[in-house]
Amino acid sequence: MAAYTKKEARDWARERLQGVANVIIPTMTSDFKHLNEAAARHDVETTIAHGFVGTLTCSEVAITMAEYEQFVRVAVDQAAGRIFIVHHAVFNTLEDNLEALKRAEDAGAELVLLGYPPYFYPKSMDDVYTYTKALCDATNLAVMLFPIPTWGFGRLDPSDMSLPLLRRLIDDCPNVAAIKAEGGAPHIMAAIEVHRAFHKEVVISSPMEHEYVPLAQLMPIPFCGTNYSAFYGPMLPRVYRLIQEGRCAEATAIFYQLDAARKAFGSVPQAGNGLINRMMWKYEGWLQGYNGGPLRHPTARVYARDMVALRRGQEASGLNPTADADEAFFTGRHPR
Repeated sequence: MAAYTKKEARDWARERLQGVANVIIPTMTSDFKHLNEAAARHDVETTIAHGFVGTLTCSEVAITMAEYEQFVRVAVDQAAGRIFIVHHAVFNTLEDNLEALKRAEDAGAELVLLGYPPYFYPKSMDDVYTYTKALCDATNLAVMLFPIPTWGFGRLDPSDMSLPLLRRLIDDCPNVAAIKAEGGAPHIMAAIEVHRAFHKEVVISSPMEHEYVPLAQLMPIPFCGTNYSAFYGPMLPRVYRLIQEGRCAEATAIFYQLDAARKAFGSVPQAGNGLINRMMWKYEGWLQGYNGGPLRHPTARVYARDMVALRRGQEASGLNPTADADEAFFTGRHPR
């Protein structure tokens, strides 16, 4: 259970959401029948070693509710308070999400990233409000709202989750403690609007590395996450610290250093039609020491051309990817 009350959620977020949070993805055993606990523990330890302050336990893969609860519980146990664990609330229905939320809270998650199912098709922002408030009301955990084009709400408002909607949720849900500002992407107007309107009340996250590094040099942005930053190993937490210390020229130098890796990342198919290629993310993290290994089908695939591009991009940026042959990714560092 969380160490704070519902009314303390925003104070908790203001204190703890200071840094960068990545994403860890569950690994299955080689027969695809069980969760590989050793792999999850390895990924948590690697996350901590790289300087992240939290991690999202990804649920957007072929995994049962019970396996996901086990994944969260193992991650919380391994973290032992050194980082916080974020529940990934993107199951099939409101009822499923309410159950998963209770399981994750009981397992020790401390923050909720609130998403929306593919078959949730609201007719208005009022429908989005009703769904979102139902989840917020059902938990004592701090909730991070997540405006992003993925949900398809852009047909209702170009910012994906309108300012009046966010205002109502902040006013009516005391545990709305953060906003992951990707509304209206790839444009940044909605993210700037959210920061301007709400940064004194809740934590605003700028999760995209290529946006966070320049914007954080112009305005206070306490949190960068949850995101794909495992691809850069320990670099983004390092950049975060430099910016907080006012060493912006050094942070900018690293931004440019990462250019080849960033372009390689952008050159491969990271997502399509609202679904992130989590196998690709696993490979990208594996290059930097994470476990890799099996994901249950159905999953998007990773091809040799993509692996070559990503590895070369990391090499060109001085990220020293693993020397292990790519074939080792498919079994992972802790095969079971």
